[in-house]
Amino acid sequence: MGFIHTKAELKWLNQELVKIWPYVNEAASELIKTSVEPVFEQYKSFILASLHFSKLTLGTVAPQFTGVSILESDDSAITMELELQWDGNPNIVLDIQTTLGISLPVQVKNIGFTGVLRLVFKPLVAELPCFGAVCCSLREKSKVEFTLKVIGGEMTAIPGISDAIEGTIRDTIEDTLTWPNRIIVPIVPGDYSDLELKPTGVLEVKLVEARDLTNKDLVGKSDPFAVLYIRPLREKTKKSKTINNDLNPIWNEHYEFVVEDISTQHLTVKIYDDEGLQSSEIIGCARVDLADLQPGKVKDLWLDLVKDLEIQRDKKPRGQVHLELLYYPYAKHEGVPNPFANQIQLTSLEKVLKTESNGYDVNQRKNVIMRGVLSVTVISAEDLPPMDIGGKADPFVVLYLKKGETKKKTRVVTDTLNPIWNQTFDFMVEDALHDLLMVEVWDHDTFGKDYVGRCILTLTRVILEGEFQDTFVLQGAKSGKLNLHFKWTPQPIYRDRDRDQ
Repeated sequence: MGFIHTKAELKWLNQELVKIWPYVNEAASELIKTSVEPVFEQYKSFILASLHFSKLTLGTVAPQFTGVSILESDDSAITMELELQWDGNPNIVLDIQTTLGISLPVQVKNIGFTGVLRLVFKPLVAELPCFGAVCCSLREKSKVEFTLKVIGGEMTAIPGISDAIEGTIRDTIEDTLTWPNRIIVPIVPGDYSDLELKPTGVLEVKLVEARDLTNKDLVGKSDPFAVLYIRPLREKTKKSKTINNDLNPIWNEHYEFVVEDISTQHLTVKIYDDEGLQSSEIIGCARVDLADLQPGKVKDLWLDLVKDLEIQRDKKPRGQVHLELLYYPYAKHEGVPNPFANQIQLTSLEKVLKTESNGYDVNQRKNVIMRGVLSVTVISAEDLPPMDIGGKADPFVVLYLKKGETKKKTRVVTDTLNPIWNQTFDFMVEDALHDLLMVEVWDHDTFGKDYVGRCILTLTRVILEGEFQDTFVLQGAKSGKLNLHFKWTPQPIYRDRDRDQ
C-alpha cells in the first residue's frame, strides 16, 4: 500500500480539486439526482408520499483532502481511498409530498461531511485514461450533518415530518454509497454490468427470543417486536410479530436475507415497544458482523442491546436478544467456484434442498417439513444457585417441545448444586425446522417445586451435525450451566405441496 501524506502533496491535490470543482459540481449534481431520487422511493416513511429534488447544486466550496492512499491492486484494477472533509454551501431543495396531501419545499442546509471515499478504477485498458470505469463508494458509514428548513414555513407544523425526512436521507446515503454499494461511472464506452453489486449468498436468521427487556410502559409491560435487516431497504427489512405484555418474549421466527459482501456487511436488529397508533418506541438495538460467520456452521448468539449503534454513551442494560445465524454462499458467483463448497458436509436436509443447476436452494426450505427423533441426554448441571436454607438444592429437569404436549422429567438429585443425571429422552419431532426445545430446571420441595431457570434451544445445529454435546448457560438464574448431549435421527422429509396432494 502506498500513501500520499505530505502537506505539500495534499496541498497540490486540493488546489487541483478547487480548479476542477465547477465541472465536478455540474457532473456530480446530475449524477446524484438521477441515482438518488429512485432510492428515496424505497426508503420514504409512511408520512412521505414522495421526495424529489427541485434544486441540486453542490455549491462553490470544494471538499478538502486530508489523506490519500493507494490500496494493494491487481492487474485489473486500482483502488484509491481519499480521506476528505466538506463544509459545503450547496443549494439543495427537496419537493416533499406528504400522505396528508401537503406539499413542502424543504431546504437542506449547513451540510458537514467527514469520511473516506473509495474509488475503484476498473477495468484497466490500453487507451487513455487507462481505465474503463470508476466505482465510487464510502468505505464505511460516514459522519454527515445537516439541518432542514421548510421554505416559507416551520418544520414543526407536521409532527414527525423532520425525523421522517432525516431518516430517509440518512438511510439513502448509507445504502446507496456505503461499501459494498457503489455508483458506477463509465469513462470509456462499454458493458460494465460485472462491476454491479451481486448476491453472493444467503443468511438464514432465526429470531429466537429476548430477555430482560427494558420496560417502556407505565402500566403493564412492553409489547415488543423486532425489525431486522442487512440493508435498510423497505422490501428487504423483516418485522416480527408483536408479543404483548412480555419482557421475555419468545418469537421463534425464521428469516432469509441476501448477502452481497460478507466481509463488510452486517445484520442489524432493533427491538421496539409497539404503541398501537402512536410511533413505536425503541427498546434497544444490536449488530452482528457477517465476517464473523463460518459458512455452513450455525452460530448461536446472545447480543446485548444498546440505545444507539453509533454513539454508545448510554451503558444502561436494555436486555438481550437471542439469534441463530447460518450463512450459505452460493455454489458459484460470477463464474468462480465456491471455495467453501467442499468444506460444507451436506446433511439429509441439504441434499433435498440442493439442486444440480443452482446449488443450495434455500427458498425451498419454506416448503419442507422435516420429521425425526430427537434424543436428548441430560448429563449434569454445574454451579446451580442455592434454593434451600442449607445452601443446597434438590434439582430436576423438565424437557418439552414448544409445539408438543408431552413433557419429560429427570429424577430428583437431592442436596447438591452440581447434580449428575445421565438420563436420555426421545422426542418425536414433526416440524424440526420450526420447533424449539424447552429445558427447565426446578428445585423439588416438600410442598411443591420452585423454578430455577431454563434454556431455549433450536434444533438447527443437531439437524446439521447429527450429534453433538455442549454446555448451556441457565437463563433466569443467578448462576448455573447445563451439560446436554443431542442426537438426531431423521425420518422422511416432506414438502408441503407434495404432502397435500
